[in-house]
Amino acid sequence: MLKKRILVIDDDVSILKLVSNVLIEEGFSVITANCGEEGIKKVHRSKPNLVILDLRLPDMDGFQICQTLKNDKIVSNIPIIMLTVKSTKSSTVAGLEMGADDYIVKPFNQEELVARVKTVLRRAGGEEEVEKILKYGDMRLNLDKHAVSIKDKQIDLTPMEFNLLHILVKKKGHVLNRNFLLETVWGYEYFGTTRTVDVHIGRLREKLASLGENIETVEGIGYRLIDEGKD
Repeated sequence: MLKKRILVIDDDVSILKLVSNVLIEEGFSVITANCGEEGIKKVHRSKPNLVILDLRLPDMDGFQICQTLKNDKIVSNIPIIMLTVKSTKSSTVAGLEMGADDYIVKPFNQEELVARVKTVLRRAGGEEEVEKILKYGDMRLNLDKHAVSIKDKQIDLTPMEFNLLHILVKKKGHVLNRNFLLETVWGYEYFGTTRTVDVHIGRLREKLASLGENIETVEGIGYRLIDEGKD
């Protein structure tokens, strides 16, 4: 089996060495870059399974890099974990709104880093999924390819958006509270707030167009996908 390939983008040599050593010990293949321009080139060249991205780089900040990658259809599905010294709620939400899949604050616990990397890779790879195709009205979710289409038109979703949509469709008609969605989709107790769920729901509604209107907000609780799909 091929090793999962992880690209670490950070201008701090000590962080690059630390993260690389930790991940290599866990059996991953690691590529490094010390600036944004080099990192973007290596994403396209190496097609890593995951990017760990520092927020503060000498040539551009991590938000710019994240947005650039997420706006590029060729690499937009590659998950991103942002690594930063900032821990404010606003910077966390900003990263998530640009498509980041997780957010780790320096100094970090090595065990936590490994756990989050494995969780993001597992969710992006769909290792726990059994069904091959899940249907909801005119929408089809291909669980092997992590692909979504509506009336045969491909819909581009990030790994987290796909997994959130997956659980909504599986539990259609049921009210799902935000904490349940965090635990189910992200796979651990998120260090910030449930705002991250709201951000991803908003992006899903926009991308699914008219079908997105079927995702109802249940005030003070969470969300429900209307049970109108015909399997």
